[in-house]
Amino acid sequence: MNFIFAPRRIASRRVGESFTVEKLWTDMSGRRQDLSHLIDRSYRYRSPRELRWHLADRFGLKPDQCALQPA
Repeated sequence: MNFIFAPRRIASRRVGESFTVEKLWTDMSGRRQDLSHLIDRSYRYRSPRELRWHLADRFGLKPDQCALQPA
């Protein structure tokens, strides 16, 4: 499943670099579908890899079945 996400960077002295997901879409046959309402957009991800694992768990996929692309 192909995911496109719009990250919002967050700098913190305690935690370091992280980001939240401002918007999340899936790209199916050239059509974007907004999935932002299906995730916790306030969660601070440390890396795109962590986001990929979270999306795989959320949608019942294996992590290698999720492709991420920043918007």
